[in-house]
Amino acid sequence: MNNIAPRPYGLAMMKTLLLTLGLIISVTTVADAACVAEYKAKRSNPTQYEHGRMNVPDSACTQDAAMPIVRAALADRGWTLMAIVKVAKSN
Repeated sequence: MNNIAPRPYGLAMMKTLLLTLGLIISVTTVADAACVAEYKAKRSNPTQYEHGRMNVPDSACTQDAAMPIVRAALADRGWTLMAIVKVAKSN
């Protein structure tokens, strides 16, 4: 009989695969988000205000182009866009 114990490569391979996949996703996200839109938003009941930043694609690197993208993303979270303050290339 063969007395060689199986090696635990399964867990190490899974960790390597997940780390690689995470790195690929983060690099892809950074490449797609070449601009940052700074915005002001509000929501009611209770009234709240938010001043934040959101990554937008390089193709939406103007206030007019970023507005529908930011508006939709905020609406998904229950916020209403008040204004795009500025849009700038991210470093």
